[in-house]
Amino acid sequence: MDIGSYLEQNARKTPGKLVIVCEGREYTYRQFNEEVNRLAHGLLALGIRKGDRIALMMKNSDYFVFAFFASAKIGAVVVPINFRLTASEVHYILEQSGTSLVFCDDEFEDVIAGARQGAGVEHVVVSGAANVPGHLSFAGIYAESVVNPQLDVCEDDDLEILYTSGTTGRPKGALFDHKRVFNVGLTMMISMGINQQERFLHIAPLFHSAQLNLFLISGIVLGATHFIHRDFHPVKTLEAIQEHKITHFFGVPAMYNFMLQVPNAAGYDLSAIKRCGYGAAPMPPELVRKSIELFRTDQFYNLCGLTEAGPGGILLDPEGHRHHLGKGGKAAFLTEARVVNEEGEDVLPGGVGEFILKGESIMKEYYRKPEETAKTIKDGWLYTGDLATIDEEGYITLVDRKKDMIISGGENVYSIEVEEILYEHPAVLEAAIIGLPDEVWGEAVCAVIVPKQDAMVDEQELKSFCRQKLAGYKVPRRIFIEEALPRNASGKILKYQLRQRLSEVKL
Repeated sequence: MDIGSYLEQNARKTPGKLVIVCEGREYTYRQFNEEVNRLAHGLLALGIRKGDRIALMMKNSDYFVFAFFASAKIGAVVVPINFRLTASEVHYILEQSGTSLVFCDDEFEDVIAGARQGAGVEHVVVSGAANVPGHLSFAGIYAESVVNPQLDVCEDDDLEILYTSGTTGRPKGALFDHKRVFNVGLTMMISMGINQQERFLHIAPLFHSAQLNLFLISGIVLGATHFIHRDFHPVKTLEAIQEHKITHFFGVPAMYNFMLQVPNAAGYDLSAIKRCGYGAAPMPPELVRKSIELFRTDQFYNLCGLTEAGPGGILLDPEGHRHHLGKGGKAAFLTEARVVNEEGEDVLPGGVGEFILKGESIMKEYYRKPEETAKTIKDGWLYTGDLATIDEEGYITLVDRKKDMIISGGENVYSIEVEEILYEHPAVLEAAIIGLPDEVWGEAVCAVIVPKQDAMVDEQELKSFCRQKLAGYKVPRRIFIEEALPRNASGKILKYQLRQRLSEVKL
């Protein structure tokens, strides 16, 4: 069964139940389904067909959800895009995916206008008023018909391409069909016990697979209620939990940290919360303890996975938090997890090896990248490139990343992508990007630079140079100037030595 059909079912089963509340706009399941159908017929009238790619560059909103489900209902493939990316970064995704139509918020209209040039995009639809000539608006493409589109969409049809950067710095699109996305939600239903009575609060970006697949789609499949915030504000988040009696909360560690800084945070009534989830970045045990005190519940779940798995991977449940706080957890429902050596053999407890996964939510492939797919999926196992250890009880803990990926505030930053930009600067001879501990963001992006002879590197000027070519969260927060970079006998930079030496620096 396809994802869109579950929405149709709930519109018949519970037509008057509230499904979405966003910025004062409310929809029942019947109203929501009808709005989605009107948009779906509008897409068909524009010539969009099954299998076409539709990109979404939007902040959290009811319009994002309409666009996603309208695309799903006609068998199109959704390509969520990080709204913080620059036009050149977006252009690559649009071109590589072969996107036919882009949904965007009006604040991103100019970025899309630049990014679509030469990318083959046929239509741009803006959630507000379209200001660029040739662009359309949601209101302008809505059809009159509110009946369900009569199209043959099945569980094996493709549904999503989720882009995640690789070690080459070029983004790779993880491809998922309806069945795989459903299995991601099923894992949450079983592992976390979510049900149709939930009241979800969506504050983490919906372009991320965690908020989108783990909770939005699964919640709509179940028939739950969703409160959507366009941006994260710690006070407004606490107010929403109290006012709307939110039962399920998910956030990245930085969000929990910001809520804890609210002066009267303990005065909010958060008693409706049944469970809390966190992920997308490491969360220090002390921050977990303080968050448990704030929410006054020990029902916390560490969701440790990656986009290529749906997202999926390992999970630390409340029982695990009581006895193994700080560890990643064990394989989630429908998933197997191992830690292996270079020969693919399981490491002994206490040893370090590569973290690999196998299961019903693993991506089909990297879209249009057969060589990268073959390197990542071997004998049905997804080789994550992450280093981990496993204990005698089977609990897995990630200890490092082969890919030198940095996770800052829940956003993935890949060192090579930033380094390539730094090497474009005329004063830079060598560059290494590393992540250093940061109390707020988990990790901070930092650059270690070796200048060219007689050249001067100005930190602020180099940051400004990066901002022209990179999303803001990828720009180095600190730049360190060195005479040389440490290397091994093969000439490879020893980044772990840089991290060790600079880890005590105050950022």
